[in-house]
Amino acid sequence: MEEFFLSLEPLQKLFWSIACVATLIFLIQAILTFIGLGTDTDIDAGPADMDAPTDSMDAGGLHGVFSFRNLVNFLLGYGWAGVLLYDEIHKGWLLQLVAFAIGFMFVLAFVLMFRMLMKLSHDGSFKISDTLGRRAYVYLRIPASRQGRGIVQVSVNGSVHEIDAVTDKAEQIATGGYVTVKEALGEDLLLVE
Repeated sequence: MEEFFLSLEPLQKLFWSIACVATLIFLIQAILTFIGLGTDTDIDAGPADMDAPTDSMDAGGLHGVFSFRNLVNFLLGYGWAGVLLYDEIHKGWLLQLVAFAIGFMFVLAFVLMFRMLMKLSHDGSFKISDTLGRRAYVYLRIPASRQGRGIVQVSVNGSVHEIDAVTDKAEQIATGGYVTVKEALGEDLLLVE
């Protein structure tokens, strides 16, 4: 192996060195990610604005692009492109330009893939505020003028929830009817009409 490396030209040595080191770091990152220890640190460009959107897609900037993981992704594409195209492209500057472009495409591909994966994540937790304006089925009658509680069934994100309900109407709402959720009066009580 040492003879092979010593027989290479200087530019080939550079590409092989970058490719091997970047591959090793990439594999370590992948293993750490699979066992739950993979983290990444973004390069900070100044003081953080606490009111700024935290989602990089909402922020509209390049947040998350300048990270150690993406540096490794760039070097992985750059190094292996240089190794594989060395015999095909004979001008050093052109080879480096093509390798740079391929490294940049690696970063772009990983960022786009990560963003698509983040779109797949979904917070399935129920929030009572999600019921506002929804139509609900009266499961147990609702007494008039907030004189007692009834129960409604409301569907939120494909899941049906039974929640206590009151009404301001002068007459009770019978079981089997439909109402509209007007307001959340706490974590377990709805005002309906």
